[in-house]
Amino acid sequence: MSMYPDRKPTKSPATGPAHNEQVDGRHDDLSLAGSARRRFLFESGALTGGLAAARYAGAAAPNVAETRDAPATSRSVGAARPVRLTINQQDYVVDLEPRVVLLDALREYIGLTGTKKGCDRGQCGACTVLVDGRRVNSCLTLAMACEGQPITTVEGLASETALHPVQQAFIEHDGFQCGYCTPGQICSAVALLGELRAGDPSAVTADLARMPVEITDDELRERMSGNICRCGAYAGIVAALRQALQRG
Repeated sequence: MSMYPDRKPTKSPATGPAHNEQVDGRHDDLSLAGSARRRFLFESGALTGGLAAARYAGAAAPNVAETRDAPATSRSVGAARPVRLTINQQDYVVDLEPRVVLLDALREYIGLTGTKKGCDRGQCGACTVLVDGRRVNSCLTLAMACEGQPITTVEGLASETALHPVQQAFIEHDGFQCGYCTPGQICSAVALLGELRAGDPSAVTADLARMPVEITDDELRERMSGNICRCGAYAGIVAALRQALQRG
């Protein structure tokens, strides 16, 4: 019972039937719009996914005729295969993937750890070995590319009774300190002697018509510039090279 009998009860606009119908209609409109949007996104996503799946499935599915005619001995491009390497006058057969470089083949597969891994990008020369008499950075040389060519590492320079003249000269003239770069330095020096005997010029050769090449300190430094010694034993290396040239 109302405390004010003369006053008629009124309905709040917020709870009136007209307002409720208006609010319900707005909710219905929003609900329908949301449902339509979700349905559109779902259908477009399903269509896009179906097209992509069909495209990749078609690309991946081999031609039946091609598969039937393919040789049974086909192998993956990246699969390992036996590789014969002639290292220090001994033959080694190792299973290598095409991406394996000569440095890793020597150290990890064959166990010849005299060749050192320094920068692993062809800048320091610590990994230098001889392939068919020429010096190469083994960290940049694929092992498979050396198949059929004689490879010489620092382990193969000395004979059973004596060191190589370059090795002996490095010892006598203190051509190394920590020794990490020394295998690459020595292999590079051995190849350098052969280049000088063959008359190969360098970037600092003064007279290209003069044979044999005049051997100056600058000539030796230039030819060994691809081998870095972080200890700074360059004076001893140049002296060792001069001795090796005299005795070689």
